[in-house]
Amino acid sequence: MRAAQQTLDPRPRALKQARAEDLQYVDSPEHIDFLNIYFANLIAMLGKRLSLRQRVIATATVFFRRFYVKNLYCETDPFIVISACCYVAAKAEESPVHIKNVVSESRIMFAQEGYGIKHFPSDNSKLAEMEFYLVSDLECDLVVFHPYRTLLALCGREAAHASTAAAASTAEAGELGAGVGADSGPRYWGTGKGRLELEEGPLQTAWHAPLTPAFILNDTYRSELCLLHPPHLLAIAAVYLTLVLNDKTRDAVRAHAAPPPPPRRSSRTSAGAQPRGRAAAQQPQQQQDLVGFMAGLRVSLPAVAGIAQEILALYTLWERYADAAPEAALGGGAGAGDGAGEGAVTPAFLTGLLFRMREARLADLAHPASGQPVAVNKRLERTQAAG
Repeated sequence: MRAAQQTLDPRPRALKQARAEDLQYVDSPEHIDFLNIYFANLIAMLGKRLSLRQRVIATATVFFRRFYVKNLYCETDPFIVISACCYVAAKAEESPVHIKNVVSESRIMFAQEGYGIKHFPSDNSKLAEMEFYLVSDLECDLVVFHPYRTLLALCGREAAHASTAAAASTAEAGELGAGVGADSGPRYWGTGKGRLELEEGPLQTAWHAPLTPAFILNDTYRSELCLLHPPHLLAIAAVYLTLVLNDKTRDAVRAHAAPPPPPRRSSRTSAGAQPRGRAAAQQPQQQQDLVGFMAGLRVSLPAVAGIAQEILALYTLWERYADAAPEAALGGGAGAGDGAGEGAVTPAFLTGLLFRMREARLADLAHPASGQPVAVNKRLERTQAAG
């Protein structure tokens, strides 16, 4: 299926090979994970400056991840790649922006004190050239599947609240657009019978984690989960975390698992004492079996639990990341570790790390241990030249 084609196979091995050479130029493997958060935040912030929808920002992030499966951080300029990804994603999602606006907003944002990128090219042709390289490495496959549609289909909220502003913002955050419904296409992830009935608070928790200011599904793009797992499993993992982290749903799960209380008997009441309709109206509404619903999706629950553990591990790492840049106040890309204490990883540190990685890589290419000349990626070297 097309949704499974954007994941890597074999997935962990391909990602490990992609970052093998970059790992030679960092002190700790965690620095690569921090770079993943850093770059995703930059894409989100640039998307906010360009007034891009969340779906466009998510598509740009997937483009960025796929590009660096075939390229190295230490041999390229990730900042111009970020701008190219936003530019191409806006076109792919039919929300185009002018190339001059992308270059202008990129120069302003990257030049801020929190990042200190002074070499971003001012020539529009540099970004146009990078667009060509990006589309080439993406093999002209610009169709990206996101987990938002599956989440809305599971919870069934888009139809009941399509006329409200809250549902409009929810659809905007997802991918439901004109002519696209949650029921379109085959449901390969479950039976399609019944939907999870969540209140507005728990449903928002599927996007908004109670322990962090960021959205659960959006946060998955801060790591490489979008390349490792199909979108429908990411959505189900977000629902799983909602059932665990939200107070109301957690209490509902516990109440359903508890044994029912014994029925109360009274000699003053009988079965026919009240009209049948009135007795039925006084009966409490039966709560939905949340555990049974998850089991009825016919997916691997151990795999869903594994994805949930990876998301929680991402939050644990994110607590040590302090995005002190001015753009952090825009939201939608603010790190979970904003305001972290001493020893936190900052954007300035990661920018300096990238420069050191590139210098070390160029030194190794100029003086290889084998003594044999090594080919330099001239194509991307021209692209990252200052304008």
